[in-house]
Amino acid sequence: MSETARNTIAVFASDMFVVTDGVAEGEGVSFMDELVLDDVYQLTADTPRKALTYEKGDGSGFVIASDTEIGTPGNLLYLDCAVTLIAPDSTTYEALILVEVEGDEAAEVYLMPLGTLKEEYDYRLVGADREAAAAKFGDVACVRFARGTHITLASGAQVPIEDLKIGDRVLTRDAGSQEIRWIGETTLRAVGDYAPVVITEGALFNTRDLMLSPDHRLFIYQREDKLGAGRSEVLVKVRHLINGDTVYRRDGGFYDFFQILFDDHQIIYAEGIAAETLLVDARTRAALPEEAGATEHMYAPHRDFEVTESLANRPDIVSLLKKASSS
Repeated sequence: MSETARNTIAVFASDMFVVTDGVAEGEGVSFMDELVLDDVYQLTADTPRKALTYEKGDGSGFVIASDTEIGTPGNLLYLDCAVTLIAPDSTTYEALILVEVEGDEAAEVYLMPLGTLKEEYDYRLVGADREAAAAKFGDVACVRFARGTHITLASGAQVPIEDLKIGDRVLTRDAGSQEIRWIGETTLRAVGDYAPVVITEGALFNTRDLMLSPDHRLFIYQREDKLGAGRSEVLVKVRHLINGDTVYRRDGGFYDFFQILFDDHQIIYAEGIAAETLLVDARTRAALPEEAGATEHMYAPHRDFEVTESLANRPDIVSLLKKASSS
């Protein structure tokens, strides 16, 4: 694999989110210059999100990767704007619009909701903002640990994440003892892509329940390659581990979350199992404050260990990985 890591987002194609009342009636969602405020949209029935896989391009955009589920590999992908939608019950929702470009023409437009949209339900477009798009796009990818998560220090001590300080030395898998450069704290409403995933105690040999952001990746060493990844070392996004039982999404309410930043992207130990820290790249950099010193991280070999969604998409993946790491 090249030194350009792939990322995957879950999106709807333009014809899946269509204007049912308004100026653009009958048309799918489009880029900002063609959007009309007060148009009412509906998500068509039986249209699950598709996996759009991309990698960093040479300029300001991205390139659609070869293993994508939707989109044309090799085409450019640009983040266009953030939109605000309001439902009949006055609940507001945010979403991002991305545009796939082939040559000089827009080939497709994608909607990436930041909350859970219902099928055949009215959503009125009340705002569109280009300036906020990059920060919101990056924020979703900024991995977080929930308050109370115990992190292993270089000394072996287990410390709740909220008690860590800049300069504390943490045990990392690949680089031994490393100093924390920056710690971020935020309170988030647990909806959509911000609803955390709970890995219950013991599900993957974790010593307590572990609550992480959905795109957080766990490092797992397979003593036997039961996953069929072709290697023993794998990174798996926790959203791909959800089985509704031992690993589940916790929707609703507000939770405190923390980000840990090192000079390089690291694998550390949270509740006794290996999990990644914040990765600064072309996407996440825009979401970080100046005090984070958000210089893009150098390429790290462990980033090649991520398994594809198609490989991870199996109902028994949690028990399979637990067995693989213990056999």
